[in-house]
Amino acid sequence: MKWVGLMSGTSLDGVDAALLESDGETLIRFGPGLERPYTVDERKVLQAAVDAALQWRWQGEAPGVFADAEAVLTTTHAEAVEAVCAKAGLAPSELDGVGFHGQTVLHQAPRDGVAGRTLQIGDGQALSRRLGCRVVFDFRSADVAAGGQGAPLVPVYHRALAEWSGLERPLGVINIGGVANITHIAADGTLTAFDTGPGNGLIDAFIEAHTGEDMDKDGEIAARGRIHEAAFAEFLSNPYFAAPGPKSLDRWDFSLDAVRNLSLEDGAATLTGLTAKTIALGVAALPDAPERLVLCGGGRRNKTLAELVSAATGLKVYCAEALGWRGDLVEAEAFAFLAARVMAGLPYTWPGTTGVATPMGGGRVVE
Repeated sequence: MKWVGLMSGTSLDGVDAALLESDGETLIRFGPGLERPYTVDERKVLQAAVDAALQWRWQGEAPGVFADAEAVLTTTHAEAVEAVCAKAGLAPSELDGVGFHGQTVLHQAPRDGVAGRTLQIGDGQALSRRLGCRVVFDFRSADVAAGGQGAPLVPVYHRALAEWSGLERPLGVINIGGVANITHIAADGTLTAFDTGPGNGLIDAFIEAHTGEDMDKDGEIAARGRIHEAAFAEFLSNPYFAAPGPKSLDRWDFSLDAVRNLSLEDGAATLTGLTAKTIALGVAALPDAPERLVLCGGGRRNKTLAELVSAATGLKVYCAEALGWRGDLVEAEAFAFLAARVMAGLPYTWPGTTGVATPMGGGRVVE
């Protein structure tokens, strides 16, 4: 069964697309994958939707810019699918389906007895019409409606990848995107997962505010700085870090206020150290110590961050590529895998991954 998975992260840099052959349980074959970058104008529309969502927060009528953003998402995601299919020598109509995550603009975890909310914008019906194939989308809402966190969703795919790779368990997989999260795969395959804290999001925002660049390439700026202990302590005083999992974050749950007056180098060092420290706190909270940590997501390229994670956890850290994984495409592949699970009627969230009461699936399907 051939599926294309799609992912657009909070960095708003582009659409990742990957072809995967799977029945939702076993990984059969990996097909082509690619990134379809957003243009400057496309990114402006998507950023406007995120900014409007943060002002709106489900109060009153939804912002009109959401419709503009969904039009951009339909076009760009369709182009990504078409490009992957062209590489594979397939027409989109020959796919079993597309797993379409959409663009997260708001995520509010359940807290203190208040139900959570999550919003991924994206028009699954429009994408299906454009491509002429089945589209599976809205992967998070059912879990949230059932009392779960709605995130993270990728752990079941991490387990499938680990099985494909023949990796020893227990294993830890760290995805460092805008937010960082951890998947723990126990010896018997039981999954535990949660968001550990800020990932690249704060680092990227700080670098962009100071230099106009969109990231600290290889962690070179952070490597020249020193952690500001007072700012570091202020971040770590957030009660989120002491709370037990499962738990989840929104990209915007933390601000740059504590580092706003620091130098470029010290601010980058402090934020990079924060990501590493909170990953280490997450590892310490796992049911048992993993044999190794695998780094996925854009943060795996940050050499300074990878070194700090290894030092803070005392574990050997491997980049995804060292194990034969496609580090830039893991999340896109995951949504292909989740689409296959939806159609097979299989669960993809568990009490240990999102806090939902019983294992469950979800998603909406447009044929």
